[in-house]
Amino acid sequence: MTRHADTLRADPDLGPLYDTHGPIELDPAEDLFERTVVSILRQQISMDAAAAIRGRLFEEIEVTPAGVLAADEPTLREAGLSAAKVEYVRNVAEAFQAEGYDLAYFADVDDDAVLAELTDIAGVGPWSAKMVLMFGLAREDVFPVEDLGIRAAMEEVVDPELTRAEMRSHAERWAPHRSYASMLLWRAIE
Repeated sequence: MTRHADTLRADPDLGPLYDTHGPIELDPAEDLFERTVVSILRQQISMDAAAAIRGRLFEEIEVTPAGVLAADEPTLREAGLSAAKVEYVRNVAEAFQAEGYDLAYFADVDDDAVLAELTDIAGVGPWSAKMVLMFGLAREDVFPVEDLGIRAAMEEVVDPELTRAEMRSHAERWAPHRSYASMLLWRAIE
């Protein structure tokens, strides 16, 4: 059994969930830029709406930094991006192109430094950066308390009265495997 499984199964809150919803794996994205764009698309909308927009966008353009920068605004808007998200994905494309961001670039960069670098891009907030850490870079110890699903799961699984600060504090017991705990929490409420 993997170390994260031992940690989750031993936890009184997560152990029963792991037996029902495990095992959980975390793999780096094949394309970090695409994964980052998907995180931008998923900001503040339902997963279904984000999936529909993603499908249209990926059909309409080549989802690379150059492809996004070459696409005109009407094409991006017709795919379902708001004016703000058009700006955000372009900002991400410019940063990826200028800095050469990819899996290798971030391989030896610690999580806090990755978060700081990504959130310097206008339109990439803490939630999006944490999604990139988890699902782009497969970092194992990320707890995205900014996520509505995580908060709902914490309220259901742990305590309905927890504040965000208390959720963060409670999640410390799952370190250094908080990404896996987060994935288990999402599965528990899906």
